[in-house]
Amino acid sequence: MSFRAGHYFSLENNTLENNSLENEHQHIDFSEIPTKEIAEMWRETLHKGMHGICFSLYEDGQKPGDIITADQVNRRIQILKPHTKWIRSFSCIEGNEHIARIAHQNGMKTLVGAWLGSDLELNEKEIEGLITLAKEGCVAIAAVGNEVMYRGDLTEEQLLAYIDRVKQALPDIPVGYVDAYYEFSHRPRITEACDVILTNCYPYWEGCPIEYSLHHMQSMFGAAKDAGKGKRVIITETGWPSEGGSLKGAVASNENAMKYFIDTQLWSQQNDIEIFYFSSFDESWKVGAEGDVGAYWGIWNKDETLKY
Repeated sequence: MSFRAGHYFSLENNTLENNSLENEHQHIDFSEIPTKEIAEMWRETLHKGMHGICFSLYEDGQKPGDIITADQVNRRIQILKPHTKWIRSFSCIEGNEHIARIAHQNGMKTLVGAWLGSDLELNEKEIEGLITLAKEGCVAIAAVGNEVMYRGDLTEEQLLAYIDRVKQALPDIPVGYVDAYYEFSHRPRITEACDVILTNCYPYWEGCPIEYSLHHMQSMFGAAKDAGKGKRVIITETGWPSEGGSLKGAVASNENAMKYFIDTQLWSQQNDIEIFYFSSFDESWKVGAEGDVGAYWGIWNKDETLKY
């Protein structure tokens, strides 16, 4: 997910409509805490464990379209295993299918995505791959598409048909669609079709200063929850980049990335909010449409070393 015109942070609009349990943890005042101590807090928070994390597949020099081996996936799963209960994958082809299988073999739960785009032939492979993995017992939650509506790759009718197809094939597995929090109020037919609301919440991409970021993310979650009308809501992506520049009031830095991780994980743990943190490893191929910042969302760097 990257910056979307018309969706940006505004202090006067950054209010929570209620004081529900989801907002029990308030933003930590880091202003008087030295960077060294923040890094210690970050490591302590990481070692307590996360609900979930988004799996970064590609090493330096690799990119989507390359075929990735099971050995590479297994190496990274072993790095992540001590720190998280759930793994999220984004595709079911080109080696991505190894993620669900190996995570499952290691006793981890999986949110498995079929990547949908404008290539209908590839979409068929993705949908069939997702169904196959699920029938093998490797899928706990199925995600049919990721930000397809934002990109405009399919019509609502096409996406709804894919969702219905997967639901019919997998009646015992929760099925949802991943998109930005506001899409679920804008597209009620898609929201109704989902068993579970899978929402991406990025204060950074809306230009939000770090000191308001947790509050803003809670507002995003609340909007998706309201749209879901009682359905289970999972934050499928949220994170903060460690370098690469700034967007309005949002600044990418090591210190801000640590602060955001600490705040979101404490909120998740204290209120039982399901969050898949974005992301596990830095990926160099993402420098491009998102600018330099796209390559620096990982907790581990591109060489699989913890950053902080």
